[in-house]
Amino acid sequence: MSQPVPPQPAAPQTGNALIFADGTEGAPAPGLVLKRINRHGLVTGATGTGKTVTLQTLAENMARAGIPVFVTDVKGDLSGIALPKAAGLVSPPCLFWDLAGKGGHPVRITVSEFGPVLMGELLDLSDAQRGVLELCFKVADDSGLLLIDFKDLRAMLQHLADNAKEISATYGLVSTASVAAIQRSLLSLENEGADTFFGEPAIELADLMRTTPDGKGYISVLHAAELMQKPKLYGCFLLWLLSELFEQMPEAGDLPVPKLVVFFDEAHLMFDSAPKALIEKVGQVMRLIRSKGIGVYYVTQNPADIPEDVQGQLGNRVQHALRAFTPAEQKKVKAAAESLRPNPAFDTFSVIGTLGVGEALVSVMDAAGAPTVVERVKVRLPDSRLGPLQTYERQQMMVTSLVAGKYETAIDRLSAYETLQQKKAAQESQNQHAPAPQPQGSPWGGRAQTPPPANPPPRGPAPKAEKPAGKPGRPKDTIVDTMVKTTVRSVSSTIGRQIGQQILRGLLGSMTRKK
Repeated sequence: MSQPVPPQPAAPQTGNALIFADGTEGAPAPGLVLKRINRHGLVTGATGTGKTVTLQTLAENMARAGIPVFVTDVKGDLSGIALPKAAGLVSPPCLFWDLAGKGGHPVRITVSEFGPVLMGELLDLSDAQRGVLELCFKVADDSGLLLIDFKDLRAMLQHLADNAKEISATYGLVSTASVAAIQRSLLSLENEGADTFFGEPAIELADLMRTTPDGKGYISVLHAAELMQKPKLYGCFLLWLLSELFEQMPEAGDLPVPKLVVFFDEAHLMFDSAPKALIEKVGQVMRLIRSKGIGVYYVTQNPADIPEDVQGQLGNRVQHALRAFTPAEQKKVKAAAESLRPNPAFDTFSVIGTLGVGEALVSVMDAAGAPTVVERVKVRLPDSRLGPLQTYERQQMMVTSLVAGKYETAIDRLSAYETLQQKKAAQESQNQHAPAPQPQGSPWGGRAQTPPPANPPPRGPAPKAEKPAGKPGRPKDTIVDTMVKTTVRSVSSTIGRQIGQQILRGLLGSMTRKK
């Protein structure tokens, strides 16, 4: 970051903004202190005020200091961070990722890893339906059935519906209506292409935390331009990533250099529709994950987009301009100003509305862990290119990537779907080869009969039966008559079966609706 700029109407001085301070006396202020980066942060400002450039500068400097960085490229203009903007400059090493597998290496996770809570949120299920979904995961775990992709989850739900009576006796009521509703929600997501996100090979967190032999951190760029059209999936993925980092990373305390920093652009999508319990869980994770060497930075338009419980964990803050044309907007600007440690030299509330493009008010955690007074600075441009890469440049970087070929080919191994299909086929085969049941009666399987006499009388020639006299006047059926009658009987039988099936389906549908 640059030297503080006096709050004067003149344009602020330019300089090295957002550079890293080492925490020693005389270090430039208000620079970020490496060991305090895991105290999380927030970058806010109205559209067009320079948030993306600030994000790119922060990520670039962190990677140069040896910190692996994960960023979400929502607008598609962060990919330029992979190449220098001019000869003689060096850009950080990058990896590109994409949930759809188009603008980067495919990002997949298994259904089991995603879990029933986030899956219920993604499918927008009711409380009753979420209960059935959690029961589905429980039955699968107890039965040793792997839930990897959507077809595994579908097969498991069908298994619940087919065996509802037996499963309900052990695990609780299985509502077939709820199962059907979950299946419909899965179909809707499949039509949007979200099913490609679930499967194997699942992404390994170690690939998001790579460093070069000379100690530079890799920047993992998640291509999320298309993902923005599915805000629910985007938000759930970010929440999954946070929880996965929290569960897998060991305790580390305050490290000299953090293990990973994650930037969530358009962060409001994580919280707009999330239930209160999920938001509380995020707040809890934010308090604990910093001790594992992880820093989380949210990028959004207004601090009010972030829940207060989460905001309280964000020690490093960069506030770009906010415009206030209505009383409601002025209230938000005032709240943003009050979240920064005041500087006696100027009024923070007044300055926020007068900041130009690329200017920001900055307050960060110092070496002692206390927030610095807010300073007005000019954000330094990054050494990497501003704007997106060309398509051929991105593809070339993917081909030469360290993880090239590792995630591109999907793997469909033995899981719940295949196991349940095998069991069903074996059961059908057993039913086909089972002996037909015999009528009850004699020991030989037939009906009870009177045993034959010991010395039966000799048989004589059987008398010929007399033919009954035909009805007078009735002619004998010709071959044509016989064929016509046979055809009529066949057609009548077919029509009867069809009508019967229609009546049966109507009755079943009526019963389902009543349920």
